Amino acid sequence: MVNYRCLSTNTLKVVGLICASVCAWYMGYFFAEVLPEDSLQTAIGSMQKMHLKPVLKAPLPKKQKCATWRTCSSSEVVYRIRSGAGKSVEPNICLEDETIIAGSKKNGNRGINIAVVSYETMKVIATKTFDMYEGDFSGPMVEFINKIPSGSIILVASHDDAVTKLNEAAKKVFEDLGSKEVRNLKFRSQWVLLTAKGVPIPNNIEREKIIHSDGNNRYSGWPAEIQIDGCLPKK
Repeated sequence: MVNYRCLSTNTLKVVGLICASVCAWYMGYFFAEVLPEDSLQTAIGSMQKMHLKPVLKAPLPKKQKCATWRTCSSSEVVYRIRSGAGKSVEPNICLEDETIIAGSKKNGNRGINIAVVSYETMKVIATKTFDMYEGDFSGPMVEFINKIPSGSIILVASHDDAVTKLNEAAKKVFEDLGSKEVRNLKFRSQWVLLTAKGVPIPNNIEREKIIHSDGNNRYSGWPAEIQIDGCLPKK
């Protein structure tokens, strides 16, 4: 005996499936005719990319003056003083993105390198290197420093050896300028100093550093570089 109730239910399911298929086909055809082709392609492409994780790109680092990480205000200037290192890495002194002493400028060498800058104009007054390994240059260096005019910023960076021919008068003149480390220099110690004549230098900025030669560093007994940098208030 035929079960009409079961047959009727199956028939309804088949009819419903056919109707759903027809409706789906019609809707697809309708949107294909109404919507522009490029919109459809864009929508399909977007759906295909939904499973992809967004790629976050970090912004490129902003170049800072004197290649430091410092961001100084408009009322300040950036300074960086880096000593020499090894046999051939020359010292480098930079102020407000202007390189004052460097190997590329052919004015940084063995001994004590000094740059003098006007605090009024922030322009370079003089640069000088005094060999402290060969020759008697402590006397000329003391004379040079004593002639620096008041109102000057003095930036000092050593290279190789800064102490062998450094006499008492030279140590005293640097102490008078505020150095706390000049008497701690040893053979091939590296030393950097920011000081001034007749100009107040804030105590909260890096002013001086020293590092001694170490046979375990990457320069095999030659000195490693040392650096100070910061923001110096304008006049």
